[in-house]
Amino acid sequence: MGQPIRCLTAIQVERFAKRKGMHHDGGGLYLRSDGKRQCSWLFRYTLNGRQRFMGIGPYPVVTLADAREKADALRRLIKVEGKDPLAERNAVRATARLEAAKAITFKQCADKCIAAQSAGWRNEKHAAQWGATLATYAYPVIGDLPVQAVDVGLVLNILEPIWTAKPETATRLRGRIESVLDYAKARGWRDGENPARWRGHLDKLLAPRAKVRTVEHHTALAFAELPAFMTTLREQEGIAAAALEFLILTAARTGEVIGARWSELDMVESAWTVPAARMKAHREHRVPLSPRALAILKAMRSMVPDGANDGFVFPGAKPGKPLSNMALLMTLRRMKRGELTAHGFRATFKTWASERTSFPREIIEASLAHVIGGKVEQAYMRGDRFEKRRQLMTAWADYCSERT
Repeated sequence: MGQPIRCLTAIQVERFAKRKGMHHDGGGLYLRSDGKRQCSWLFRYTLNGRQRFMGIGPYPVVTLADAREKADALRRLIKVEGKDPLAERNAVRATARLEAAKAITFKQCADKCIAAQSAGWRNEKHAAQWGATLATYAYPVIGDLPVQAVDVGLVLNILEPIWTAKPETATRLRGRIESVLDYAKARGWRDGENPARWRGHLDKLLAPRAKVRTVEHHTALAFAELPAFMTTLREQEGIAAAALEFLILTAARTGEVIGARWSELDMVESAWTVPAARMKAHREHRVPLSPRALAILKAMRSMVPDGANDGFVFPGAKPGKPLSNMALLMTLRRMKRGELTAHGFRATFKTWASERTSFPREIIEASLAHVIGGKVEQAYMRGDRFEKRRQLMTAWADYCSERT
C-alpha cells in the first residue's frame, strides 16, 4: 500500500507554521518551521540510495496547493524521467548565470575592476590613467562586447597597431586588459585562458618590447652643468621653482615632493619622513635635509600661512590641493630647458655621487630610496644609514651651490 499523501489541511498548515518541527503532508512534502519566523516547504526524495532534501519555497508565499503542485512535478521528474531535481535546478541556475555573464560588457567589467582595485592605488591619477588608456584603445574594439567573447584575435586587433609605434603604452594596455579579464574570470563572468596573458601566450605572437624600441630614459642634466643651472633656478620666483630646487637637493621623486606635508618634517632633526603610501617601493623613507633645503622650507612656511595646519608644503592654486607635477615642467620650460625632466635630476645626482665622491654604492642607492640586493641582503641591512646619507646630501647641496 502506498504512502498516504495530502495529509494536511490549510487550517493545520496555518497552525503548524507557528509550531517548531517537520510536518509531513505525504509523498515527501514537508512543512518545516522554527516556531518563530522561518517556515518553508521541503521535498524529500531518495535517488540511487541517497536521501536528499530540496527547498521549494517559503510559507505562506507558497501556499499548500502550490507546494503540492510542485511536489507532484518533482515526483514525475524522478519516476518518469529518472532525473535528479536538485541537479536539474542547479543546471538551470548555472545557465541563468551564464546568460547574465553574457550581458556584462568588457567596459562594464573594466569599470568594476578599476573601482575594486583603486583602493589599493596610491593616487587618483593612476585610476584615471587606467580608464583613459582603455577608453582610447580598448573600448572602441571590445568595449561593448560581452567580456566572455574577448579572444586573442580581438586583443591583437587592439595591440598590434601601437605595439611598435607606442611600445610603453601598448605594454601597459596589455597588462590592464589582462587584469580586467582575470577579474572577470574571478567573478564568474568568463572562463578559459586569458587571451591577454604575455608569458607563454602573446610573447609568441608579438615582439618583445626590448627589441621593439630602446627604453627611453628621463633626460638628465650633466652634473658639470648643475651649479650654473641652480644659480638660474634660484632666480625664478614662485612655489614651483622652490619645489624643483627642493626636489633636486633631496634627490626625491616628483610625487614625493609635491605631496609633502608639514607633519612629515622635523626641522629640529633636519629630516623629512616620506610615508610608505607615497613611495614607489611602498616603504617609509627618511631624507636628511641640508641647510639649503631647510632654508627653502622656512621660506615656504612664511609664504604659506596655514602650514602649521598640516597643509601641503608646496600647495597648488586650488585650496587643499598640492602643486601639480606639470608646474615643475613649466618651470623648466620658462628656463628654456624644456628638454629636461624633474625625474632626470635623480640621474644627475647618481652620476655625480658615483664619479665625484667616495661614498659606497649602497649609500648612494639608499639616498635614492632604491631597494638594494635580494631579501637575504636586505635582512642584514636593518639600518637606513641615515648619518652617512646626511654627509652625502650635504656634499651634494654644497656642490649645487658652487659658484661658476
